[in-house]
Amino acid sequence: MPDIADYMLKKSEQINRKLAEILPSVPQEAKVLKDSMEYSLLAGGKRLRPVFFLTTLEALGKDSKPFLPFACALEMIHTFSLIHDDLPAMDNDDYRRGKPTCHKMFGEAQAILAGDGLLTHAFAIMTQASQWAPPALVLQAINEVSLATGLDGMIVGQVVDVARDGEELDLAELRFINKYKTGALFRSAVRSAAILAEASEAQLTALTAFAEQFGLAFQIVDDILDVIGDTKITGKTSGSD
Repeated sequence: MPDIADYMLKKSEQINRKLAEILPSVPQEAKVLKDSMEYSLLAGGKRLRPVFFLTTLEALGKDSKPFLPFACALEMIHTFSLIHDDLPAMDNDDYRRGKPTCHKMFGEAQAILAGDGLLTHAFAIMTQASQWAPPALVLQAINEVSLATGLDGMIVGQVVDVARDGEELDLAELRFINKYKTGALFRSAVRSAAILAEASEAQLTALTAFAEQFGLAFQIVDDILDVIGDTKITGKTSGSD
């Protein structure tokens, strides 16, 4: 059994190398777009969502290497959400992963466009998985990620979070926001991998339950660190959420 910390480090390094290759060239006139996307995408991070995707494939006996671009697409979607979440209209954060946020470096308009670019290109990358898995399964996996990113996931969670900003939430309301805003992308990372690996219904049910509970636990820790965390360690301003 490999050491978990060592395994996570190796996987994140593998993902980081691929992320550095994955963005396409853009016209020279729009070079700032690629600069701003790369700035946020390559700023670091734990890479948990793509690691969970790759690990799920491996746990189900599927070679994960051909699906590395799909895993990186999940990180691109996560980065898009961070760029937009940091904007003045949302959390108004000045720092992310120990560096000035995208809008602080490139301006608000360019940060919005960088997030849009990462989100849309992620889905183009995911279609490449049809070289390694049946197209019907790839479509199902992409649909899973699309719903978790949008109207059955992050966007819904963010809408409610913004609407209730500054208000005291009860446990049910907090769980709702955490399930959609944070948990949905974890869930889709695991479920899309399970779909591509042709998991059984029992396996898919168990993996879904694991991913949903992990997403809640992750957000609980993140919320606590937002109150008591050291900015030098967390890389973002405490109390901003």
